[in-house]
Amino acid sequence: MITVLFFAHLQEIAGMEKLTLDVDQISIKSLKQKLKEEYQFKNLDQIMFAINEEYATEDEIIKNGDIVALIPPVSGG
Repeated sequence: MITVLFFAHLQEIAGMEKLTLDVDQISIKSLKQKLKEEYQFKNLDQIMFAINEEYATEDEIIKNGDIVALIPPVSGG
């Protein structure tokens, strides 16, 4: 199982703060596709993904027990 955490406006799109997926492993790229298909996320290309608090690329594999965070871009001044 993996846990996916949503932040900011992504919580509104998902309708929840976190999601638990019953998978042993999945790539970031495959997770993006799953979120687009099942939860109506339209554009995840500008979203940063982190696995266990470390930023991750699309090719990295999420393993059983990992926590994945979806972090939208932020602006400040």
